[in-house]
Amino acid sequence: MAVTQEKLQTVAEIKEKLSTTQGAVLTNYRGLTVAQDTKLRRQLREAGVEYRVFKNTMTRIAAKEAGIEGLDPYLEGPTAIAMSYTDPVAPAKVIADFVKENKLQTLEVKAGLVEGKVIDANSVKALASLPSREVLIAQVLAGMQAPVAGFVNVLSGSLRNLVYALEAVRKQKESA
Repeated sequence: MAVTQEKLQTVAEIKEKLSTTQGAVLTNYRGLTVAQDTKLRRQLREAGVEYRVFKNTMTRIAAKEAGIEGLDPYLEGPTAIAMSYTDPVAPAKVIADFVKENKLQTLEVKAGLVEGKVIDANSVKALASLPSREVLIAQVLAGMQAPVAGFVNVLSGSLRNLVYALEAVRKQKESA
């Protein structure tokens, strides 16, 4: 293979993308219609996910240079990579929702990449089933708030009972 400046730039670009991505999903897009591919790309773009097709050989070289091991077996046949630089779950979630929504058998998830570690297709599916970051934060905050709210209710219950007792004493003295 003749190494041209253009190929070197492409490898450098892929290396940069693989190094900075928080989460990525490798897919086999063979069998998608143009309309389905366009719809998938639009949904990924709306979620802030970049979706690109690179030559497997160049991706292999870039992954090796970036220090990512275990990606080679998945770089066979047509491969597209969905990458998110902010949310490691976004690519997996969008692709899983797209497959479920369109009842597709043709879009195959090959593997994933989470913060530089290669994961298999089953792990990508498990990752996609996780709640979003915002939901997880809300659940943690609700868990932290529950004991405080319970404590406030206990304290207000004691004060309420004291007020009822004082009211009963007042009524008793009035009637006496």
